[in-house]
Amino acid sequence: MSEREAAAGEFDGLSALVTGGASGIGLATAQLLAGRGARVAVLDRDQVEEKHGLVSVVADVTDDAAVQHAVGEAVAALGDQLDVLVNNAGIGAAGTVADNSDEEWHRVLDINVVGMVRVSRAALPHLRRAAADRGQAAIVNTCSVAAVAGLPQRVLYSASKGAVYALTLAMAADHVREGIRVNCVVPGTADTPWIGRLLDAADDPVAERAALNARQPMGRLVSADEVAGAIAYLASPLASATTGMSLAVDAGMSGLRLRPPSNS
Repeated sequence: MSEREAAAGEFDGLSALVTGGASGIGLATAQLLAGRGARVAVLDRDQVEEKHGLVSVVADVTDDAAVQHAVGEAVAALGDQLDVLVNNAGIGAAGTVADNSDEEWHRVLDINVVGMVRVSRAALPHLRRAAADRGQAAIVNTCSVAAVAGLPQRVLYSASKGAVYALTLAMAADHVREGIRVNCVVPGTADTPWIGRLLDAADDPVAERAALNARQPMGRLVSADEVAGAIAYLASPLASATTGMSLAVDAGMSGLRLRPPSNS
């Protein structure tokens, strides 16, 4: 497909599955892909509201049998076709290395890392068929700036997202010759329901939000729609030469080193 042909209907005729798509970045991504012509299914523990016009399949990414069934159900609903997988399901975690039990480490890694493995494994036969039939398929993993920048009180979350970063590169190497591109998006602190719950639990939510805004050079949180736009680019046929890459959407957090603002 030429760039001009892809631009005319970027996701026309393509099907996508978005995990963790009932809210936040996942829902924004699913709606954006659908708005650009894709048939879209959402895999989440929660049912997606009918008003969003998306196929909804329910599964917990820690349950391999449920994931296998849900992916099959989604592909069937999408016309027996899957061209794009967005691995977005994940949870947050706070604390230093001393603050979380073994059980919590296993739980977070099981969701954030092994969950991506389970969904990708179930989707691969369909993605291989898409690549053979239409020239390419794409996987986009949701990583985090916590994978590449040391953040306080985020050691478990950071470890899980560092694993996602490495997983993305290894998957890209494994599947490039099959025509399956694998990339990741690297959001900064985004204005999502999880951050909302974190702020609600803070002693001073206003001050905590101000601190989160201030640590990103643009002085604000990233929006779910901004992250969705980056995911859509990586998933798009327009990015057909891009694989094994990370795309930062972090308000400058990972790359910029600004001087303190002048008091004058």
